Amino acid sequence: MDKKALYSLSYGVFMLSTKSGDTVNGCITNTCIQVANSPTRIAISVINANYTCELIKQSGVFAITLLDNTCNFYTIQHFGFQSGRNVDKFGNLQCPVDCNGIPYMNWQACAVISGKVVESHDLGSHTLFIAEVVDAKVLSENPPLTYADYQANVKPKADAAKADANKTDAAGGGNGQEKKIVGWRCKICNYVYEGSELPADFSCPLCGHGPEDFEPIYAND
Repeated sequence: MDKKALYSLSYGVFMLSTKSGDTVNGCITNTCIQVANSPTRIAISVINANYTCELIKQSGVFAITLLDNTCNFYTIQHFGFQSGRNVDKFGNLQCPVDCNGIPYMNWQACAVISGKVVESHDLGSHTLFIAEVVDAKVLSENPPLTYADYQANVKPKADAAKADANKTDAAGGGNGQEKKIVGWRCKICNYVYEGSELPADFSCPLCGHGPEDFEPIYAND
C-alpha cells in the first residue's frame, strides 16, 4: 500500500481544547468533520497518547478552534509540540471560554465550535469522538488554514532530520567522540523508531508526521 495516496485527502488545522475539573489542556489536530444535522454533530479523532484525549474521555466536552490563514508556526509549536502533562499551555494566555468553561483561541482563528460527546470509538492509535454541537461562533472572516497550507506556508522548511543525523556532539567532557544515534523520537506523539537511520520517506505510524518532526535519540542519553 502506498501511504502517500492518503496525503491527497483534504484536512483543516485546529486547536482542540478541553477541561476536566480544574485541569485544562489543548492540542493541535487535523481531523474534524460534520457528520450529521438535526441535531448537528461533528466527529473528531484524537491520538490516544495525547493528554487532551485523556481529559476529553473524563469530561465529555471540548472546544475546537478553527485556525485561519494568519496562524503562525509558534502557535502550532506551542499547542502541538509539547505535552500538557509537562507544561500548562494556557498558563500565560488570556483566553475567552465557551459555554462549558473551556478556553479557546480568539486570535489566528476564524471560528470555534463547542461539542458534547455522545459516543466514542477506540480505533487503536486514536479515539473517534462523535459530539453534538452545543454552540458555535464565527471569530473572523479570514479563510481557514488547511493542512496543505500548513505544510506549504507555515511549517519551517528546514532539513532538521538530515541536520540531526549529521550532527556530531562532543561527549564526555570534550573528548571528541561522536554520539551514536540509536533511534528517533516523534516530537508530536513520542513514537520511537529504533535504528540509526530514519528513512527519508518515513511517516509516523501513530500521527502520520514525517522525518522533519523526529529528533535523534543518542546512546546513553
